[in-house]
Amino acid sequence: MPQKDQEIALLREELEMLMGERQALLRVAGASAVLIANMDSKRLPVGAIESADLVATTINDLPEETLQDALAAVNAEIEEDSAAA
Repeated sequence: MPQKDQEIALLREELEMLMGERQALLRVAGASAVLIANMDSKRLPVGAIESADLVATTINDLPEETLQDALAAVNAEIEEDSAAA
C-alpha cells in the first residue's frame, strides 16, 4: 500500500473514532439534560447543588444545534416553556 493510501486510511480510522466519541458524548450530554430538566432542585442534597448547577450551566452553554443533537441521541425533546410565550 503506498504511503498516501496509508495516510488516508489512518485519517479515515481517526475520523471514525472521533465520530464515535462524539456520539458517546452527545448521549452523555442528552441524558444529563434530561436529568437536569426532570430534577427538583429544591430536593437536592446541599452537596449536590453545586455539581447540578455546573451541569446545567454547561448544558445551557451548548449551541442549540448541539443540544438538539444530544437530545436526539437519547430520543428526548425540549418542551417549550409555556411561561415564555
